Amino acid sequence: DHQTILRAWAVKDFAPNCPLYVQILKPENKFHIKFADHVVCEEEFKYAMLALNCICPATSTLITLLVHTSRGQESQQSPEQWQKMYGRCSGNEVYHINLEESTFFAEYEGKSFTYASFHAHKKFGVCLIGVRKEDNKNILLNPGPRYIMSSTDICFYINITKEENSAFKKQEKHRKKQESKLSYHGASRLPVHSIIASMGTVAIDLQDTGCQTSSGPTLALPSEGGKEGRRPSIAPVLEVADSSSLQTCDLLSDQSEDETTPSDDEVSAGLEYAKGYPPYSPYIGSSPTFCHLLHEKVPFCCLRLDKGCQHNYYEDAKAYGFKNKLIIVAAETAGNGLYNFIVPLRAYYRPKKELNPIVLLLDNPPDMHFLDAICWFPMVYYMVGSIDNLDDLLRCGVTFAANMVVVDKESTMSAEEDYMADAKTIVNVQTLFRLFSSLSIITELTHPANMRFMQFRAKDCYSLALSKLEKKEREKGSNLAFMFRLPFAAGRVFSISMLDTLLYQSFVKDYMISITRLLLGLDTTPGSGFLCSMKITEEDLWIRTYARLYQKLCSSTGDIPIGVYRTESQKLTTSESQISISVEEWEDTKDSKEQISYRSNHRNSTSSDQSDHPLLRRKSMQWARRLSRRVPRHSGKTAEKINQQRMNLFRRSERQELAELVKNRMKHLGLSPAGY
Repeated sequence: DHQTILRAWAVKDFAPNCPLYVQILKPENKFHIKFADHVVCEEEFKYAMLALNCICPATSTLITLLVHTSRGQESQQSPEQWQKMYGRCSGNEVYHINLEESTFFAEYEGKSFTYASFHAHKKFGVCLIGVRKEDNKNILLNPGPRYIMSSTDICFYINITKEENSAFKKQEKHRKKQESKLSYHGASRLPVHSIIASMGTVAIDLQDTGCQTSSGPTLALPSEGGKEGRRPSIAPVLEVADSSSLQTCDLLSDQSEDETTPSDDEVSAGLEYAKGYPPYSPYIGSSPTFCHLLHEKVPFCCLRLDKGCQHNYYEDAKAYGFKNKLIIVAAETAGNGLYNFIVPLRAYYRPKKELNPIVLLLDNPPDMHFLDAICWFPMVYYMVGSIDNLDDLLRCGVTFAANMVVVDKESTMSAEEDYMADAKTIVNVQTLFRLFSSLSIITELTHPANMRFMQFRAKDCYSLALSKLEKKEREKGSNLAFMFRLPFAAGRVFSISMLDTLLYQSFVKDYMISITRLLLGLDTTPGSGFLCSMKITEEDLWIRTYARLYQKLCSSTGDIPIGVYRTESQKLTTSESQISISVEEWEDTKDSKEQISYRSNHRNSTSSDQSDHPLLRRKSMQWARRLSRRVPRHSGKTAEKINQQRMNLFRRSERQELAELVKNRMKHLGLSPAGY
């Protein structure tokens, strides 16, 4: 950073009118280059992205794909449907246009923002996400149904290509309208531009489940349902907001459903948090964010998770009796950037009943000024330890954690041999995978190329096929060749170098850094929305398609969907390690109609719910067979069965051995092994 700052000063001294784009590492150095036109601080973006990954799955992947320039032609020849859809959706980018000059949005002058977004998506397949007034520099992401569109507004939208490069065919559009009026034809008839998100598909082509009672707060079934077999109707999106028909119109109002007078349970549990701006920031230049805060700061001794003090006697995570699962961050030091991990998870719009306790597992003790900054936030603790020490992991509550974030260590970022900087991190994470199969682990790497070693299996033919696909895409010149690697697609691995393109895009789109910071919660603008996720349950399947979901959200809450994180349910047992078998073995066993119960070694499961397993996917063995090297057949099916039984026995004994190791350590530390 010191060298970067001097270079920036030199440019400003020599050519003061030259636009300056600067990328630095540490947030505390931002104020030295505040004169630059565009600044990207790696640690700020990194920690905010890793934090949102814990509550909005694969945020890092969504942002990475949005800021990469692509035409969406990756893997279009693949027989795998998810790869074709995922590759095509990766071509989505953020564009802008003046409303009065736009074919997409001009007709919505004087209408509400929500009305404009829904109807532009319905008509053209574009996703209007934000606006900026002509006389204002602030961008508003989804300002809500009370915002009235003006002819001078700048509109920001997500699409495969910008409007200026689009061709409009009125006859084709009219024909599709007529078809849609007659009947529903499924996902195959949807236009290409209806695919609006970098992470998924527009159409969720599902069977009608009839009128069932919904448990979701925002996707509830209409009270007046039709006859059995008919799709329930969804309320229309109004041109101008009607406060009586909207559950949440005002984005600045209280978003939490539990902000009324606290109940006795909340008072006894100490959940009566205040809302305000953190009184202390660890560095100059951090944007103030409205957060859940404590009425009084916590004494430093109480921030230590594993050490009792005069205020409490707790020495491990279980003793605290947390109601929600933990989020553990393993880092080398408590740098100033780590503050940006905590802030998005304590933002005022996160319901306080859903706040996850945060545990910082640090190799080195934190400084006093860092503790000054975090002691105002509820349920934030630290512990000195390392992820390569099993006892430290157990003490910090790894068996009660929903997510564990492993941050790249600065001391290992430079290695004598290229790409070896990530070696220790990768091996440590692999050990975590084997020991705690239900834990969702999000890892930061120095080199994106090393993500192929995450969840490595030497004989996994599907991963081998993906490796060959990546090589093909790289030969074609794609700068997103790594996007098909399963850990990246699932949002389980991230490298800060993937964000280099954000600075490049800002050369043409000067708003990209601002929009990304708003999405990540690094900046807040009065009247602007925020990024959140919503889980679609079985009770919500009556909505059927992404287009109807768009209408449902716009008409009920004023929310704008921007993407889908699709998972595939797998009904096989997931508690055991996967038995990797060759393609030929699979073919033989299919012919003999014998069932092989292969199991997944945690595959990044975040909970017991099968829908939360982003890497549990059906293996397309035919596709893998075409791309994988053929292996010689075994001499007979009897020998294959014997080998399979041996592997089963070996895997089972290995699992038992690992489980016994963990349980013995827990007993030695005085911890109950019941939760493992």
